Amino acid sequence: MADTLLEVRNLKKYFPIRAGVLKRTVGHVKAVNDVSFDLKPGETLGIVGESGCGKSTTGRMIMRVLDPTEGSIVFDGEDITKLSGSKLRAIRRKFQMVFQDPYASLNPRMSIEDIIGEPLIVNNLANRKQATERVAQLLETVGLRADDRARYPHEFSGGQRQRIGIARALAVNPKLIVADEAVSALDVSIQSQILNLMVNLRKEFNLSYIFISHNLAVVRHISDRVGVMYLGNLVELAPKGEFYSNPLHPYSVSLLSAALEPTRKQKRQRIILKGDVPSPANPPKGCPFHTRCPRVMDECRIHRPVMKDVGNGHLVACHLHA
Repeated sequence: MADTLLEVRNLKKYFPIRAGVLKRTVGHVKAVNDVSFDLKPGETLGIVGESGCGKSTTGRMIMRVLDPTEGSIVFDGEDITKLSGSKLRAIRRKFQMVFQDPYASLNPRMSIEDIIGEPLIVNNLANRKQATERVAQLLETVGLRADDRARYPHEFSGGQRQRIGIARALAVNPKLIVADEAVSALDVSIQSQILNLMVNLRKEFNLSYIFISHNLAVVRHISDRVGVMYLGNLVELAPKGEFYSNPLHPYSVSLLSAALEPTRKQKRQRIILKGDVPSPANPPKGCPFHTRCPRVMDECRIHRPVMKDVGNGHLVACHLHA
């Protein structure tokens, strides 16, 4: 579809479990288990869930840092899961990533000019002189000084390093940026600055974002739609306003009940889930959430629910809304 930038269909990622002297495969960790969604140009999709639910693995497959076990990723009309070598490199500059740790993602031995300019040189988008000019422009775009290009990562604060990471992602004029916990390592006051910067850049460059986070307040600030993952599965997907005012999946309800909402006059009753998250190496049959769900039914233990559109663009995988 012309109005769709990214189409993810039935995406799966299984990591083998090896044991014994011969390291034979004795099972699989189902990190991502059948995830599907679309992303429009200029849209921000927030993906939330507990640690280990498959959010980052999904983002890395979209970036083709990891190869999917099954499924398709159609970016800008082309299935990138079928690309490799020079064809993959040619399209890869259209999607970039901003990482969680702004220091670990920057080479400490390289100057800022080299860090930001390298993608331009590697992709033959500029010569050395043009790259220097572009780096200076990008640094000012993200709120730093052009003179900072001669400095090194250790000379900057965490927030400034993340701005450098964003500038590097912007260097090749991408259409999509995957932000994996991009503000979780920063102080709260700096988080708001980086979020506002990303919102402004989205408008200026017509960017699309996949914003991965465990922080529902942060996702609410930046996202147009919200997807909730649990145990490698996408269990709910809805426009932001619809999701925060009317969560349907019991897991989503429990997440929102735990979120701090200082502006609400009446806070939701805190829902404490019983038990632990099942192992992705041995997920339960039926609904993956049924072992902890406070509204579990017999059908939940037998049949896995499928995503259903319940109106207003609100999709949920739950037998309560079948």
